[in-house]
Amino acid sequence: MQTLLVSEHQAITGDKLIEELWGDSPPDNQVNALQAHVSRLRRRLKSLEPERSASRLAMHPSGYRLAVADDELDAAQFLRKTRQAESLLLTRPAEAAALLRSALAMWRGPLFGPLPGGTVCRLASARYEEHRMRAQELLFDAELGAGRHASVLAELYEVHISNPLRERFCEQLMIALYRSGRQADALNTYRRMWQRLSEEIGVQPSPSLRRVEHAILSHAPSLAPDDGAELQSA
Repeated sequence: MQTLLVSEHQAITGDKLIEELWGDSPPDNQVNALQAHVSRLRRRLKSLEPERSASRLAMHPSGYRLAVADDELDAAQFLRKTRQAESLLLTRPAEAAALLRSALAMWRGPLFGPLPGGTVCRLASARYEEHRMRAQELLFDAELGAGRHASVLAELYEVHISNPLRERFCEQLMIALYRSGRQADALNTYRRMWQRLSEEIGVQPSPSLRRVEHAILSHAPSLAPDDGAELQSA
């Protein structure tokens, strides 16, 4: 079921479904086993929607397809809200932040919980996790753009510690600390990030992260709350 849900309206071949369902240990009669699984799924769907005339699960020349509208999928609603918020980020940051918080509140943990499924599902899970992380980055951009640096400090600390190699969270935390009158803490955050990147993956901080450090050291006017968007989009 989850393989069909993440197929984004595309048909999935029988061979791919067999691989997703059973991996390297398929049953002896794979085709019959798949057909039996599909029949059970159709019966289950029918029991949930007895008034529906045609099954959501249809077979096409290229495979099986699950008919689901975008407004029926939390994932599609999440992406739509994120795109809408991004379009509001520079002009209406407070409204963008509210929209992003609404989108992120739809998450209840990993995409498929303790049952990650096969390759298709694992790739989809990784893809949506990246979408979630990007939405978090946009959220903090919006909150900083709205001048709410002090109120998001605790959240930024938490997300930075949970994702220690993601530089954008570090940049945002540094900006929030600086705007809260904590320049030394902001610079210490940079130094710890620099050390972590060097020791764990052998790279230097990105140009973007270095620009934030330089702006803090030079007390750049672009760090002021009213002009923060200029630095964030650099």
